[in-house]
Amino acid sequence: MVGDPYFWLKAVHLIFMVAFIAAMVIYPRYKLHQLKSAPGEPLFETMKDASAMLRKIILNPSIVILWLAGLGMIALQPSVITGPGAGWLHLKLVLVLGLSGLHGYFISIGKKIDKGMEISPRALKMLNELPFILMIFVILLAVLRPF
Repeated sequence: MVGDPYFWLKAVHLIFMVAFIAAMVIYPRYKLHQLKSAPGEPLFETMKDASAMLRKIILNPSIVILWLAGLGMIALQPSVITGPGAGWLHLKLVLVLGLSGLHGYFISIGKKIDKGMEISPRALKMLNELPFILMIFVILLAVLRPF
């Protein structure tokens, strides 16, 4: 078990899932703080720099590693996607695609805020909760494999 590549990929997948979701929850918060000031002001520039570092060091690398580890697990056990009872994984992949799209949307909004464009803080606050909610369903599917 210790030397099994599948379990190593699973561990990597879980580690980077935690990093990705944490970053997806904090990134919009940084942008909300940034919206409280104008371009050039200290708070705006501090939050702009902090969110850029978060994106470059944690958020973007995490999503890449997550996908690679997940696809690696499927490659090592292809029956999990085509075999009986694979419906849970199909739904999980749909939710993960949604999270990936949300990641892209957050980055897009962040770049607009960095340029000084107005974004609705209310919409950003509501979107901020979505990664955590999606993560709950992804974990339940992966652990319980209900269908």
